Amino acid sequence: MKAEKGQHMLLMRFMNKEFVKFIISGLVNTLATYVVYLLFLNISTYTVSYSVSYFLGILLSYYLNSKFVFNERMSTKKLIRYPIVYISQYLINTIGLYLLVNFGISEKIAPIIIICITIPITFVLSKLIIKKKAEDLK
Repeated sequence: MKAEKGQHMLLMRFMNKEFVKFIISGLVNTLATYVVYLLFLNISTYTVSYSVSYFLGILLSYYLNSKFVFNERMSTKKLIRYPIVYISQYLINTIGLYLLVNFGISEKIAPIIIICITIPITFVLSKLIIKKKAEDLK
């Protein structure tokens, strides 16, 4: 019974207003970057297409998470630190994308699978950077 209460509390901790907004902004960002990915597939390889869409997604994500999700002021220092989360994820995601495509999953579907895997990690790391006070980033 105690374990169930602990699991419920953990679930409620993540299912707060910020997390719901994060999911919404993530869906908007994912849709936008997926469209960019598909457009670039017409003129480039899947890895280049993914890289371009990923970079643009970082910028859109920073804006949406700062303004819509966490209601925080944007700053140059936060903007500079924000991509650290995504650089690490990019490397993991690119390896995952490569593996999925080489295991026979469509290059059009593989990025969606990768994104779903990294959502909880991105939420926590984004919150840590965006909610941190500007003076703490020195």
